[in-house]
Amino acid sequence: MAVSEHMLQEAVEKLKSSGVRITPQRHAVLEFLLNAETHPTADDIYKALEGKFPNMSVATVYNNLRVFREIGLVRELTYGDSSSRFDCNTSKHYHIICESCGKIVDFHYPSLDEVESLAEQITGFDVSHHRMEVYGVCQDCKKEKNQIV
Repeated sequence: MAVSEHMLQEAVEKLKSSGVRITPQRHAVLEFLLNAETHPTADDIYKALEGKFPNMSVATVYNNLRVFREIGLVRELTYGDSSSRFDCNTSKHYHIICESCGKIVDFHYPSLDEVESLAEQITGFDVSHHRMEVYGVCQDCKKEKNQIV
């Protein structure tokens, strides 16, 4: 069983144990997310699946993403005014975002737990989590820019 198939089985089991019915559309959205190398928007997911499910609406995709988020299968990434993006990797990790095309790439760095502890000590807050974003220009956009020059 491939890793993505194993992850899909685990996710389906988590949904079932939470009392969520597994519809063909829900299964397809989940499978798309688990196999996505990008961090797709709801519209990206809808466009990718509309040929297979012509009667599926964008609202169906949004509703499924909400369910997945509430159960902890996906994280919703919000950056400024652009559309939310969705990430099936719910482990602690960070993102680098291309300022030109908006591409988001995961990268791993030892967790900054010390920062959370220090923030708690200094402010008295109960820290729940943190997020770090790094911005730049991806390799594809750099190549494109160099070809134009």
